[in-house]
Amino acid sequence: MVKLAKNFRLVESLGEEHIGLEARAQMDDHLDVRMWLRLLACSAQIERQIRLLLRVRFATSLPRFDYLAQLDRHPDGLRMSVLSRHLMVTGGNVTGLTDQLVKDGMVKRIEDPEDRRSWRVLLSEKGRAEFARMAAEHEQWLTDMFRDLPLENKEALYEHLGHLRVRLAQRQEEIEASAHKAGRATSRRKTHD
Repeated sequence: MVKLAKNFRLVESLGEEHIGLEARAQMDDHLDVRMWLRLLACSAQIERQIRLLLRVRFATSLPRFDYLAQLDRHPDGLRMSVLSRHLMVTGGNVTGLTDQLVKDGMVKRIEDPEDRRSWRVLLSEKGRAEFARMAAEHEQWLTDMFRDLPLENKEALYEHLGHLRVRLAQRQEEIEASAHKAGRATSRRKTHD
């Protein structure tokens, strides 16, 4: 219990301006609740810093950076629908970003050779060069953020988070299967009523 109190007070020492989502937690909350809130708080804090640095250094947004990063990983380009799934945003948002990036000369829109009804988007030469500069600084920002964590802690955290991701994916499948069964049962009840 002493270690628990010490770890909880550590975050309280951040002050009101930095505590964020973790302010919702109480020391007597279940460990899983506190852990979830700490993960959310860390993620939100990292994202805020990245957003600010992208805006200040490159006058760009995180969605634009993510968009360019996906295209950088796919030199032959991606269909707009595939890009939308990679970014987990709506097709309308991808279209708006694409229009802006084409106008800025960062992205080219070409007819898809496999499906004449579809468009592929790919980085232009300018887009590739600009993204390379952004990506190098982005990596350095992350290195700076995690600098004070010993390597063995980073590796352990990465491994533990990997196990968590696998378990969450399994749990998602269980929940979806259960929801599907419940939906079928509800449909049958409605048709019999």
